[in-house]
Amino acid sequence: MLVIQNLDVQLGRFLLKDINLKLDEGEYFVLLGPSGAGKTALLETLAGRYKPSCGDICFNGKSLLPLLPEERKIGFVYQNYELFPHMTVEENIIFGLKIRNHRKEEIKQKLENLAELLKIDHLLKRYPQNLSGGEQQRVALARAFIISPDILLLDEPMSALDPITKNDLLNELKRIRNMFKLTVIHVTHDLSEAMYLKDQKIGIMYNGRLVQTGDPQEILKNPKTSFVSSFFETERRRLKICEFI
Repeated sequence: MLVIQNLDVQLGRFLLKDINLKLDEGEYFVLLGPSGAGKTALLETLAGRYKPSCGDICFNGKSLLPLLPEERKIGFVYQNYELFPHMTVEENIIFGLKIRNHRKEEIKQKLENLAELLKIDHLLKRYPQNLSGGEQQRVALARAFIISPDILLLDEPMSALDPITKNDLLNELKRIRNMFKLTVIHVTHDLSEAMYLKDQKIGIMYNGRLVQTGDPQEILKNPKTSFVSSFFETERRRLKICEFI
């Protein structure tokens, strides 16, 4: 179980305030909210980039706060993928294992398995600038998965993709996540992604606070704040959604 308790994080003038969340092991959680709400900052705090001013982050009963980022077994996929341009696809994928001093034989086996699973084995000697957006996304996922994470953090992973590629990768992500049984936090500002994953619990962030969590249908029917109500209404109009009501 992932437990975030009374978490405050001061980032210049911006504050993540009193974040509380409990996710079962293997749960897929979709985090919605407008740009600037603090979604990425929350993920980066979980991954160890920022130190909370108070509160705790625990996974299976153990605090993650004393651990270095590379000790947390957290995979992270950023919106712009963050692939190293001077490294090949293969070098990008295995980077996390190399800095953790894994054996060459283990690295080779994991690389082969993931490359085949994500259908990128033919891309291993290419460089990121020679890949499509969908191919870069698969490479970023492989780099996150190869460290065998307990938790996978996805920061708007589909925002730069065309609709067809986006749907293909959402399907692929669900399939692979089910194989690995990971706890996932999937950040987006796009209601359509949350709808696609609507069998999952979702949360709404606004101005550094996690203002509501729960079943999507339940939140739609009983929004706790005027922001939550207006956010869903604006998104429904933008997407011309009726069936989600």
